[in-house]
Amino acid sequence: MSAPTTHADQITSLDELRQRGEAFLEDVSGEYHAAYAGLKPGAELQPIYHRHASTYGDGALATVRQAFASAKPGTDDDRSARLLLDWVIGSQIGRTLAPLEEREIGWEVNATIALPDGGAEPYQRAAITIANATDAEARNGLDRARAALVGAELAPLKQERLQRERDLVEAAGVAPGYIAAFEALAGISLSGLRAQCEAFLRDTQGMWNDSCPWFLRERLGMASAEPTRADALALFRAREFDAAFPGDAMEREVRRQVTEMGASPDAHGRVRYDTGDRPGKRARAFCSPVRIPDEVHLVLRPHGGQNDWQTLLHELGHALHFGNAERALPFEYRWLGDNSVTEGYAMLFDHRMKSPGWLARYTGLGKSDMPGFMRSGAFEELHFLRRYCGKLIYEMELYGGRVGWDKLPDIYVETLWGATGFRYQRADAFVDVDPGFYSSRYLRAWQLQALLDETLTERFNDDWWRNPAAGPWIVGELFGHGQRELADEQAQRVSGKPLGFAPLIRAIERAL
Repeated sequence: MSAPTTHADQITSLDELRQRGEAFLEDVSGEYHAAYAGLKPGAELQPIYHRHASTYGDGALATVRQAFASAKPGTDDDRSARLLLDWVIGSQIGRTLAPLEEREIGWEVNATIALPDGGAEPYQRAAITIANATDAEARNGLDRARAALVGAELAPLKQERLQRERDLVEAAGVAPGYIAAFEALAGISLSGLRAQCEAFLRDTQGMWNDSCPWFLRERLGMASAEPTRADALALFRAREFDAAFPGDAMEREVRRQVTEMGASPDAHGRVRYDTGDRPGKRARAFCSPVRIPDEVHLVLRPHGGQNDWQTLLHELGHALHFGNAERALPFEYRWLGDNSVTEGYAMLFDHRMKSPGWLARYTGLGKSDMPGFMRSGAFEELHFLRRYCGKLIYEMELYGGRVGWDKLPDIYVETLWGATGFRYQRADAFVDVDPGFYSSRYLRAWQLQALLDETLTERFNDDWWRNPAAGPWIVGELFGHGQRELADEQAQRVSGKPLGFAPLIRAIERAL
């Protein structure tokens, strides 16, 4: 699994590992940014891994294993060594899988979906086109064509990558099995989170049964047909509110809000916005920290309407986090750590779209539309929470090793159907997976943002998002810490409360 290194290249200290690790991640992040932003036709990861081979080689692994074994549990040395060990093992796996990942990225950038009428649709634009299609047969026809292409070409690549990743993690010998290894290195109890997800699905089933049919009927005119994932994309596009969220005002108004909050909307020039359309730019927005905190890219390909505003806010939460991390923090606390934290900040920002005061001040949404929009937002959040609860439950089966790979597509469809009521495509069983249990980060982030919002409201009132004292507090008490803390540790430090779904359920119930 590890890369070959010469004796002279071997890393023998954690400080040396930190220095070389930062240079390596800057190169990797820059390559991902260029490929996903449509600035080049694909990613060339293998030369980067080869150039930095000693950074994650056997010497580095032996050094960090020793540090982890000798550190006293609960100390900063233990925390630091755990993060570095997780990263070195992940980098060795990344090197092994780099050829597959290059093929995946190149495929996604260049793939074209052949349509029944003889036309073609770029794969990267398919989700946008489906969400904007008002005709049910048109969007589902495109999705069936997409799924056929994915099943034939992309899904086998994704399956191979996931299978090899699972095998390589287990071979690292951190703990028996992939799930136990993840829990040991991430500091997250997946079994505990799964139990919370199962309870959330039970506790919100009544709300879901009451609200989903109404939205399907009112927004899509669907009264009896079995809804699909393609219908869900169109459903949450919510085009009836488009006029209140013009694209030409989006970046200006979001920047204005952050300025009024007493913070710099671009972290004093360290955050670069890229919000225009471009061929080859991936449909899914992303934040790419190329040098933390000095160069952070926020990349968004417009879909239209409120979704773009919410996505911009989400990615800005990430970007301002990385752009305001204290420069003096060790490498592992700026680059590594529990991504539930940065996702929590992203959700804290995107949840301004659920604040009537924020909407009234920065968007064109009028008073008469506000109740409908708030209800729509609560329904959308309920859907995504239920979807990600389902994803975590499915991914625990995928990584658990007790189910054959050939049976996983059926489990995927059944699990997501039970959680959302939308029929998913079997072809997406290995495509709709963010490697490394990233679904757990999103779920903990939802919980964290609810507590952060409560804390900010207590400190700076309901309109904390325009209180000039709130921005400096967020930068100093949240962003400045990088990702040193686990999400549950930060929740206790900032709010004195544990992570959980209860605050989210209460908020959704009020809005619905």
